[in-house]
Amino acid sequence: MEKKELFRKIPKIDKLLESEEVRRLCAKYGYSLTSDAVRNATEEIRGQILEGRERQAEESLSRISDRISEILQEQDARRMQPVINASGVILHTNLGRAPLGKAVMEGITRMMTGYTNLEYDLGTGTRGQRYDHFSDIIKNLTGAEAAIAVNNNAGAVLLMLSALTSGGEVIVSRGELIEIGGKFRVPEVMEQSGSRLVEVGTTNRTYPEDYEGAVTGETRAFLKVYTSNYRITGFTRETTVEELSAAAHKAGVPLLVDLGSGCMVNLKKYGLPGEDTVAEVLKKGADLVCFSGDKLLGGPQAGIIAGKQELIDKISRHPLTRALRIDKFTAAALEATLRIYLDEKTALKEFPVLEMLMRPVEQMEQMAHTLKEKLEACAKNLDACVETIDNSAEIQAENRGKGRTKIQIVTTKAKIGGGALPEEELPSVCVSVQSDKFSAAELSRRLRLARTPIITRIEENSVLLDMRTVFIEEISVISDVFSELLLN
Repeated sequence: MEKKELFRKIPKIDKLLESEEVRRLCAKYGYSLTSDAVRNATEEIRGQILEGRERQAEESLSRISDRISEILQEQDARRMQPVINASGVILHTNLGRAPLGKAVMEGITRMMTGYTNLEYDLGTGTRGQRYDHFSDIIKNLTGAEAAIAVNNNAGAVLLMLSALTSGGEVIVSRGELIEIGGKFRVPEVMEQSGSRLVEVGTTNRTYPEDYEGAVTGETRAFLKVYTSNYRITGFTRETTVEELSAAAHKAGVPLLVDLGSGCMVNLKKYGLPGEDTVAEVLKKGADLVCFSGDKLLGGPQAGIIAGKQELIDKISRHPLTRALRIDKFTAAALEATLRIYLDEKTALKEFPVLEMLMRPVEQMEQMAHTLKEKLEACAKNLDACVETIDNSAEIQAENRGKGRTKIQIVTTKAKIGGGALPEEELPSVCVSVQSDKFSAAELSRRLRLARTPIITRIEENSVLLDMRTVFIEEISVISDVFSELLLN
């Protein structure tokens, strides 16, 4: 077909919008988004014609309504929406890290549907501080003299250095010059804060005397960075907080610690892998500790700084504090989160992160068996449909007993994730799915794009659904999604 004829066949926008198929899309996605999708679909066809792809343009014309629907579905998939995390990574950065507990969300809902005393002192009737709502709780939980919070831990590090060490030198071990997600690098943050980095020791071994030998009249602080997203093993020597505290105070400068994950509960006493808690680091001699709110703490995204009153006061007066301050949602969620930690037993039950960390293998096995039974029922329906279609005796004989959808329970390892405890893995139980209808990659993709997106992982050409990160109430939802995918 010639180009001119193809151009004439492209439907007008208003005619497409009046068609029954597109009107249904308007009802679902709204007129504005649908009309944009119609324009995009027609422009795609024009581009194909201009580029000499006439055959592709003809095919596109024949399925233009489907293409409009695809564009809208692709846009819809980009909106923020709930997903089921069956990946086995508890603190999945791309999935929002720690899910908030129901008690926290109920408290936020009550707060956010009206006005609050965010920066209002009810006792005096004058302006208050948004940090007052949770600073006393942090002090109670950690032994800190004062505390403040900003919008994330990267911001906390930048603020801490900008307020306390700008124009001077900060001594750091070479083994702690880390990079985290998004190319956030300690040396670059140091430069941005106006401080000068002084590297000491080697990548694998650093001693207190390395710090002491680097002290000059320009030294403003020692900085220790917990390497939460990697580990150096083998011939190593890490300078402890106690050693650094003694050396820093001898030099007359503070010890600043970027703890990263920031757990309030000593997980080791429950037989779990763990790192120092905030309270432990402060007790060992750190002057300030900064840590995340949305990792092992299990709360909202925030960067919390806790420690000496005089240092927190300096930070509070710095202009960056205003630029990085938390909003009312974060302040309310952080207070609700920290208040629950006042009773550790309650915290272990209320926070999804802690519940998943401590979930017994027996419970995961039971969940896996329940899900397997449901998926087998879906697979049986699928295989029955296929057998009806494959009415050839030869095909039926070949496939009989073969099983088109293979579902198994397998033991595996889950990860904590989120830059927390990188070497540590937890025993887990997965439901493994192999389908003759879809490759593992295609099945995983379809699950991601389902009505309720399910995030999985692939191992040995099987799709794995990890029970460490799936909630019990999500098992029926997963079954329904599989039923739709396998039978369509």
